[in-house]
Amino acid sequence: MYIITLTLTGLKSKAPDFIAAHNAWITQGFDDGVFVLVGGLKPQGGGVILAGGSDITSIEERVSEDPFVAEGIAIPHIQEVAPARTDPRLSFLSCASS
Repeated sequence: MYIITLTLTGLKSKAPDFIAAHNAWITQGFDDGVFVLVGGLKPQGGGVILAGGSDITSIEERVSEDPFVAEGIAIPHIQEVAPARTDPRLSFLSCASS
């Protein structure tokens, strides 16, 4: 499981030019079964993605293909998480629920 944060850069004014492609990239991540949550970071802006079902190399490659990352609009940070305990509603995370 990975938590990916996208921090906007000084080039964030270019975001409107690439928002359609960024949204298509997000849709593809869901369609491929990799993304399970996507949202905005408040109040500073940027975004967060919860991803799974891939190894770190595949995640890094996928993130590099985000138009916001490729165009320097956002800087990604990928953090691997090893779920050890979850609420039963998150049983899909493949760890012992307690």
